[in-house]
Amino acid sequence: MKVIRDPGRLNKLLNGPRRSARSIGFVPTMGALHFGHLSLIKQARQDNKIVVVSIFVNPAQFGPKEDLNTYPCTLRNDFALCRKAGVDLVFLPDSKVMYLEGFSSFVNVEKLSDMLCGVTRPGHFRGVATVMAKLLNIVAPSVLYLGQKDAQQAVIIKKMVRDLNFPVKVKVMPTVREKSGLAMSSRNSYLNEGQKLKALVLSKALCLAKSLIDHGQRDASRIIQRMKELIGRKKQVIIDYIAIVDLEELKVIKKINRNCMICLAVKIGKVRLIDNAFIHKVADV
Repeated sequence: MKVIRDPGRLNKLLNGPRRSARSIGFVPTMGALHFGHLSLIKQARQDNKIVVVSIFVNPAQFGPKEDLNTYPCTLRNDFALCRKAGVDLVFLPDSKVMYLEGFSSFVNVEKLSDMLCGVTRPGHFRGVATVMAKLLNIVAPSVLYLGQKDAQQAVIIKKMVRDLNFPVKVKVMPTVREKSGLAMSSRNSYLNEGQKLKALVLSKALCLAKSLIDHGQRDASRIIQRMKELIGRKKQVIIDYIAIVDLEELKVIKKINRNCMICLAVKIGKVRLIDNAFIHKVADV
């Protein structure tokens, strides 16, 4: 496994595989790798001849009061996990290399970036889209692997790829959960044991919603109200949003009569957590 810091060098190293039509699988991360990341790497290894993982904590997607300076950094462990998973190249750039002095070019996926998480994190998805455009230009992969846990991010990146004609296939993989049901996230490391127990209310609220739908409830507002009631029983858990939206434009839906996504975000102490569940093949009642 090689660790490459220079974008130009990485691009040149990958010219050979591209010319010989060897497929390149790419998994972008911000480090602090967990089993969710490893599931993406495993799929990339299964599908492709070359696997590239980037580790870059992107300053452009953090707001002024967010956790850029304290974001978990576990590089030694990250490298060990990548080696064990069969990663060929790790791209480890510095922010000064990714954002040269005077940098002023950004990618913004309109509308999709201004809803759900975008309401309380203005500019976040502009930062995500910009760094993803840069990474796709540098790596030029055959397949890009993303996780369903960051569902809005995945929708936005797929839209950007389509709109800007990036020649890459986007593969979104299922959320990996701890045995408790908590969606795996690098930010889970911020939670103490008591907060982790409180955080289980996210997956429980999603399970409640799915159960209500399975039993015939189709009114989105009633489902959301029941979820709010469940979460409201947990002290120090503050709801950012709960929404039921369509899968492509993330538009709020009032009646569940087609494929959709239930998504929510909460704050537990200073930690903001997100989760979601997809609803498919909804039967009429």
